Amino acid sequence: MFKKKKLVITGGTGSFGNAVLRRFLDKDIAEIRIFSRDEKKQDDMRKHYNNSKLKFYIGDVRDYQSVLNAIRGADYIFHAAALKQVPSCEFYPIEAVKTNVLGTENVLEAAIASGIKRVVCLSTDKAVYPINAMGVSKAMMEKVIVAKSRNSNSTVINTTRYGNVMASRGSVIPMFVDQIRGGRPITITDPDMTRFMMTLDDAIDLVLYAFKQGKPGEIFVQKAAAANIETLARALTQIMGKPEYDIQIIGTRHGEKQHETLLSREEMFSAQDLGRYYCIPPDLRDLNYGKFVEKGEVKISETMDYNSSNTERLDVEGMKALLMKLAFMQATARGECVEPEE
Repeated sequence: MFKKKKLVITGGTGSFGNAVLRRFLDKDIAEIRIFSRDEKKQDDMRKHYNNSKLKFYIGDVRDYQSVLNAIRGADYIFHAAALKQVPSCEFYPIEAVKTNVLGTENVLEAAIASGIKRVVCLSTDKAVYPINAMGVSKAMMEKVIVAKSRNSNSTVINTTRYGNVMASRGSVIPMFVDQIRGGRPITITDPDMTRFMMTLDDAIDLVLYAFKQGKPGEIFVQKAAAANIETLARALTQIMGKPEYDIQIIGTRHGEKQHETLLSREEMFSAQDLGRYYCIPPDLRDLNYGKFVEKGEVKISETMDYNSSNTERLDVEGMKALLMKLAFMQATARGECVEPEE
């Protein structure tokens, strides 16, 4: 489906964009456009990849015209631009709204106006039962996507939702590795706190599945294993040859959940089990209020959500095996100092 096509990646200088480039740049795709506001990272990517298929567009999803300029003449969009850090969104929630909600609105409006064939948007498990500003903004983003998909006609718009991408920049694994290398105790919030674990390749596979199979408004979720934070820390210390390393518990931080949820109870009721993935169909009810007020669904009350506590739980050996799929951890195990995924 990508042969001789032009793909735009919003927020393309991040972990996801770099992974897409590594996967597709040497294939028969015609052009990949990186759209972001970070000229330094764009310049680094330009020098690193040195590929004529790669084009760079400076702009911001908050600015409709800059999005329109970047996507004109393209075929597909992977929408990855977002504010993702929980603390910064907590302190500046309106900034999260501007980028994650209004920015998504701009991307989708521009895509529809430009006749883009397919748009896949990236969301997060924090959008389910959100308790922080980042999660709330992503939940609203998903609602915008479903609403736009109803009337997008020739533009197919859908979403992927996933949990922690291991060893991406800013994630906890590189921080733990740095603490061990520096001889400092590993600081964990709560040893029983659980998180879904997936690789960057898993995230790419999920997006490509949604791209190829998705219908308008659908949300795709990968079934993922989870681990508690102590298990993750113990796995890292063993990989780095320091199994008895000191671990300090610092307590749950503001805006953090004990467990993350990939599908709510209500979504699980209607979700389609596709084997490796779940597909959540869009809610296509109109403003006929009787459907909301007068009629209910008993079975929803009997359904459980899908969270990092009731999914497959990894032990230390299982966590080590998953970690060692990462190039970052393979290099770390060899004693090399490498940067985490961009």
